[in-house]
Amino acid sequence: MRLILLGAPGSGKGTQADLMKEFYKVEKLSTGDLLRNEIKMGTDLGQEAQTYMNAGELVPDKIMLGIIEHKAEMFKEKDTGFILDGFPRTLAQARGLKDSLHRIGMDLDAALHIDVPEPELIRRLSSRWTCRSCQGIFSYPDDRPENTPCSQCGGQLYQRDDDKKDTVLRRMNVYIDKTLPLLTFYRQEGLYRAVDGQGQIQEIFSRIKSALNDAL
Repeated sequence: MRLILLGAPGSGKGTQADLMKEFYKVEKLSTGDLLRNEIKMGTDLGQEAQTYMNAGELVPDKIMLGIIEHKAEMFKEKDTGFILDGFPRTLAQARGLKDSLHRIGMDLDAALHIDVPEPELIRRLSSRWTCRSCQGIFSYPDDRPENTPCSQCGGQLYQRDDDKKDTVLRRMNVYIDKTLPLLTFYRQEGLYRAVDGQGQIQEIFSRIKSALNDAL
């Protein structure tokens, strides 16, 4: 199984990717993990990526696609499936990924979208509070826990700037602008599958299994 996993911040796709990795016995590839591995191994692509990261710049698509293509070739030799989590994020990256995989004789099986309505995503993200002491993360969707101590260590809870509602709204707008063309692209490719991302974790995972059974 070779799969693209799509979902907005707060959709729970990281949790579902971990479940899919165990259930389907495939590798989960995130852009961060791929970059760190290439840098650790000291590959040419890793060294090139490091120069951009050291300068505080985004790693260009060409380098990222080269890293993914290299990893995909290894998986092809071992007949191992994979889930790409966090890439592609733009239409240009999606087209580049298609070309990269085509060069090594691989095709994607599906682009799975964990779909959660925007108001629910905003509610989930803006209700997150972090402990200053142990860095534990807690959800308070209905009120502000200003005087509530951390249930793990008793520390003070605060809300990170990234989790404040105004910031969350901006993140959602950026995600929607970049992602909508991706969804159209994968629909045209015949790879798009969507599952409802609301409900209990295992309920969502059951929907994912049904969607992938249809796709595969």
